[in-house]
Amino acid sequence: MADIINVEVIYALPQRQELVTVKLPEGSTLQQAVEASGLLAKYPEIDLTKGRFGIFAKLSKLDALVRDRDRVEIYRPLLADPKEVRKQRAAEGKVMKKGGGAGEE
Repeated sequence: MADIINVEVIYALPQRQELVTVKLPEGSTLQQAVEASGLLAKYPEIDLTKGRFGIFAKLSKLDALVRDRDRVEIYRPLLADPKEVRKQRAAEGKVMKKGGGAGEE
């Protein structure tokens, strides 16, 4: 019989986080841990095909093996792309500087 390992599966929501500890046979994958957690049924927005997952804050693939006491993290999609936000801020800043500088002459 395979050894049993304990794995935490975490899904962070804006107001709280869900933490579920699952017992799995040694040699289980990240995907098996997520499925065993029951979080897929509770939160239908979690998509195994498009979602991003990690083990201890390191992005990992669904077929990555989990070890005893690993923390599997389910990441939510970003509401805004940080690069786009920076570009928009930079563009707004340039417009303001041009507008302010012309009136000072």
